[in-house]
Amino acid sequence: MKTNKSYSKRIKITKKGKLLTRKSGQNHFNAKENRHQKGAKHQNSEFHMSNKERSRFLVNIK
Repeated sequence: MKTNKSYSKRIKITKKGKLLTRKSGQNHFNAKENRHQKGAKHQNSEFHMSNKERSRFLVNIK
């Protein structure tokens, strides 16, 4: 099996193996939001994935 490249580009894997992704819904409609909401959207959030999904999508990534 090959690693799903489009999927792996959206996920950052930390040194200890945690998965980090962008929060959804931050591409547009940000003009009316306050500074706190805009800043909160630019923080990565931890992404939970089962071992079965991890072996399917992230084959060669530890």
